[in-house]
Amino acid sequence: MKIELTFLRSNVARRIFTLFIFCALVPILAMAILSFIQVRKQLYEQGKRRLHQSSKAIGMSIFERLSFLENELKVFSSSLNSSPSASTYRPPEEYCKRLNQRFKGLSLLTDAGKYSSFFGPAEQPTEQSEKEKQHLRSGRTLIASRTCGNNRLHIYMMRIVDPQEPKQGILCGEVNCTYLWGSLASLPTMTELCILDDSNHVIYSSIPLPSSFHETSVLKTTHSSLRRFAWKCEDKEYLASFWDIFLKYNFFYPKLRVVLSVSKDHILAPITYFKKIFPLVILLSFWVVLLLSIIQIRRTMLPLEKLKDGTKRVAMRDFDSRVTVRNGDEFEELGESFNTMAKQLGKQFNALTTMSEIDRAILSALDTDKIVGTVITRMHEFFSYDFVSIILLNSKGKNSARRYIGIDKPDGIKIDDDIDVSYEAVEKFIDNREIVLINAKQNLSPVLAPLDNNDINSFAVLPLFIKQRLAGIITLGFLDSSSINQEDLRHAHQLADQVAVALSNAQLIEELDLLNWGTLTALARTVDAKSPWTAGHSERVTKIALKIGQILGFSSNELEDLRRGALLHDIGKIGVPMDILDKSGNLTNEERKIIQEHPRMGARILQPIAAYAPIIPIVLQHHEHFNGKGYPDGLAGEDIDLGARILAVADVFDALVSDRPYRKGFDQEAILTIIKQESGKQFDPKVVQAFLEVI
Repeated sequence: MKIELTFLRSNVARRIFTLFIFCALVPILAMAILSFIQVRKQLYEQGKRRLHQSSKAIGMSIFERLSFLENELKVFSSSLNSSPSASTYRPPEEYCKRLNQRFKGLSLLTDAGKYSSFFGPAEQPTEQSEKEKQHLRSGRTLIASRTCGNNRLHIYMMRIVDPQEPKQGILCGEVNCTYLWGSLASLPTMTELCILDDSNHVIYSSIPLPSSFHETSVLKTTHSSLRRFAWKCEDKEYLASFWDIFLKYNFFYPKLRVVLSVSKDHILAPITYFKKIFPLVILLSFWVVLLLSIIQIRRTMLPLEKLKDGTKRVAMRDFDSRVTVRNGDEFEELGESFNTMAKQLGKQFNALTTMSEIDRAILSALDTDKIVGTVITRMHEFFSYDFVSIILLNSKGKNSARRYIGIDKPDGIKIDDDIDVSYEAVEKFIDNREIVLINAKQNLSPVLAPLDNNDINSFAVLPLFIKQRLAGIITLGFLDSSSINQEDLRHAHQLADQVAVALSNAQLIEELDLLNWGTLTALARTVDAKSPWTAGHSERVTKIALKIGQILGFSSNELEDLRRGALLHDIGKIGVPMDILDKSGNLTNEERKIIQEHPRMGARILQPIAAYAPIIPIVLQHHEHFNGKGYPDGLAGEDIDLGARILAVADVFDALVSDRPYRKGFDQEAILTIIKQESGKQFDPKVVQAFLEVI
C-alpha cells in the first residue's frame, strides 16, 4: 500500500506529526523501562518469599519427624513397661528393622549407669545436667548432642521409661540424621539445604560451604525481617532464607536452624527471555505509532483549518467553541451548521452525562435511603424545577408511606415517616404510568396537598412501579408552568424507571439478607436442638463473639463473617451420635476422637458454599489452643484465625456457664478465673482482654 505524504509539506502537519510521535514513543519507552525494572524486582521478591516459605515448610517437616521419633520412644517405653524385665527385653525383629530406619542405635541406661543395647551401638551422650534430668523426670523427651572426633554431630533422644518408676531407666536412641534431613528429597528446584545448630555450626549441608558462612551477621539475629541474606561460594551468588526450629520446651534443646539457598541466576532466569522480546516489542510499537500517526494526520488535515480545529474541539467535548467562516459560499453555511450542531450536542451531552452519573450512582447503591438521597440531591443538575419530593409506599400493603423532601439545609433532605396514604389518594397514579401534570391551584390529591405552598403553580408527578405495583411517586414542583421542558420531562421519566429498578434491587437485597440470616439462625438452632443441653448455645456464643470483635476493631464485613462463623461453629456436631453428646460420664478415647472431629466435619459441610469460604477457618480452628495443644490440627499463635481465637473464648464461657449432663454450670467469677489462667495457653491474651471488657 502506497502512503501519500504530501500533507506533510504543511508546517502545522509536520509539527503535529512530530508531536504525535514524541508523545507516543516517550511514554512507551518509559513504560518499557519501568516494566522491565518492576518485573525484575517482582521476580526477585517472589523468589525470596518462596524461599522463606520453603525454609519454614522444611523446618516444620523436621519438627514433625522429631515428634514422630518421640512417639516411637513412647511406644517402645510402653512395651518395656509391659515386659517382666526391661533390661532383658528384646523387641521383635521386624520392629527393630523399622526402628533402625530412624535410630542408629537404641539402648537402656539403667539406674546404675550401665547401658543395655536393644540394637545398634550403645553409645551415650554427655552426662545430663540437673535441668535436663528434671526435664526427663517431668515425663518429657530430651534431645542431646555430642560431637565426635571427626567433627560430626551425633543427636540423641532420651526419655524415662516410666516417670512413676525412674529406676526402670532411661531409653536413649541415637537419631539417624539421614532420616531427619538427608531424606528430604522434595526440595524446591535448584535449592540447597543447610542445617545449623544453636551456635550456627554446620550440622548438615547439601553443598560445600565457605568457612565464613556461619559468621554471617544476619544469622546472629532473630529479627524476622532480617531472615534473608546473600552469600557467595566459588563466584556463584546465592540468596538464602532461614527458619528456626525452637525445641526448648518440647525437647530441652536450644534450636535447629534451617537455611535454604538458591542461586540468584535461577531466580532471575525468566528475565533472560524477557530481555530478548523487549526490543522487538519496542520496535513494533514504534512502527505502529508511526503508521497510525500518518493515517490520522492525513485524515484530519482538511482544507479548511478552522473547521478542522472546531471539529477537534468538539471531539474533545468543548461544545462551547464556535468557528467563523466568512467565504460567502457553501462553506460559510457549513460553518453555521457546525456551530448549531455543536450547541445542540453540548446540551444533549451534558444531559446524558448527568443522567448517566445519576444512573450509576443509584444502580450501584443497595440502600433505599442512599438511592433516594442521590436522586434528590442530583436531579437539580439538569432539571429546571423549584421543589422535589419522593414518597415511598409501604411494601407490606399498609396505608402508610415515607416522604423525602429536598430542602435548603446542610443535609438537604427532610424525612417524614409513617404518613397516611389511602388507596384513593394514589388511584390516579396507579392507572397512569406516564408523567402526570397537575395544576397546584386546583383541587389537589390528598397525597400532594401537604406539599403545596402559595408559590408553587404546578406539579409533575412521576410514578414508580416495581413488579407492576405502585411503589412510590417523584413530585417536581414549578413556580412557572411555562418553564416545564418536555425534553427534561422525558429524561425525568427515564430516570424514574431507573430509580424503580434500583429500589427493586435494594428491596431484593434486603429480603435476601433477612432470608440468609434467618436461615443461618434456623440452622444453628437445629444443631443446638440436637441436645437439650446446648439449646441456644450458638446464638449466645454469637452475641459474645460480636461484642469482642467490636472491641478489637473489626470492620462490618469482618463482623458479618464472625457472626456467620459463630452461628455455624458447631454444625459438625450433626455427625456426632447423641449418646456421645449427652453422655454423663467420661468419654472414651474413641468417643473423644469422634467429638474432636466435629470442627473438621463442619468445615467439610461448608466447603461447597463458595460464599462461606472466609468462615471455614473459624469453624475449623475454634478448638485450637494458642499454645498449639488444641485440635484438630494443633495450630498455635497467629497461625490460628483471629475469628477462631475469639470464638474459642466465647464458646468456652458459654459452655462453662451452662449445665451439662456430666456437671452443673460454673458461676461467672469461677469462669473468669479459669479464662484468665488460660490466657496465653488455651486463649489469645488480647482476645481474653477484650472479653473481660465485654463482661
